Amino acid sequence: MSEVKLKKETNILDVAELENRIKELCQQFPHGITDQVIQNDMPHLEPQQRAMAINKLLSLGQLDLLRNSSGLLYRMKDTQSNSKMKGSDNQEKLVYQVIEDAGNKGIWSRDIRFKSNLPLTEVNKILKNLESKKLIKAVKSVAASKKKVYMLYNLQPDRSVTGGAWYSDQDFESEFVEVLNQQCFKFLQSKAEAARDSKQSPMVQRNSSFATSHEVWKYICELGISKVDLSMDDIETILNTLIYDGKVEMTVIAAKEGTVGSVDGQMKLYRGVNAVIQPTGLVRTPCGLCPVFDDCHEGGEISPSNCIYMTEWLDF
Repeated sequence: MSEVKLKKETNILDVAELENRIKELCQQFPHGITDQVIQNDMPHLEPQQRAMAINKLLSLGQLDLLRNSSGLLYRMKDTQSNSKMKGSDNQEKLVYQVIEDAGNKGIWSRDIRFKSNLPLTEVNKILKNLESKKLIKAVKSVAASKKKVYMLYNLQPDRSVTGGAWYSDQDFESEFVEVLNQQCFKFLQSKAEAARDSKQSPMVQRNSSFATSHEVWKYICELGISKVDLSMDDIETILNTLIYDGKVEMTVIAAKEGTVGSVDGQMKLYRGVNAVIQPTGLVRTPCGLCPVFDDCHEGGEISPSNCIYMTEWLDF
């Protein structure tokens, strides 16, 4: 009798250890584990024992059961998400999990339908229900103005979705970008002029004419010309456009770890430059850069007499 009792206690302990090990694997792989992962970790485990342990964890609400292209996935249940989804059916929970996995980049309704294997009408119904509960939100993407991506309600959309500081209500703020271009170039020009006026050696003048992206960012912030908070990456994007225009050059130097503006032990320096050779008069006219020059002729749909670019250039 004592032997039977001892064997029963050993089995109970084994089951408890097995459940803990499965939960540890789920924590190591937050996106979920398959039966194969459990089998590789515990090759001597019987399939029946594995199924019993998983079913118990599912019944206790400690695991979520998901499905993807490779089969079933087991994932640790988020207690916060669980409380939010209380009273929802399995289909709603599945759609919520798919949207949650997409993070702040969001996911198209078509991709939700593909990952959940639910009909489009059912997906649309669930999305409306989750939106009404303020669990998710729809965000318009600058990549496709007529489409929306879905993400969790409390997430801040990624820059790839909103367009960052350069977009307002999906419209590109070209005037704002132009003002930033001018002010960044003005700052670098003034720094270069100050270096030339210093009467120091040419090498010292050249080195002191450089400015870090952090210095340019600080200057723009102090001007107060932006209604949105600009990051260092935003300013470097503007500086890159000036490089492409041939107005600014960049160099990279080694920097001590922790230095403001440095990344991975490197720092970018920028300085304003003057064109080595001034462009010819023809190139500076609209005709010199016109992509439809060959199609332009008097009396045609494109002609010099109705060219708005030519009119603006002559007025200038």
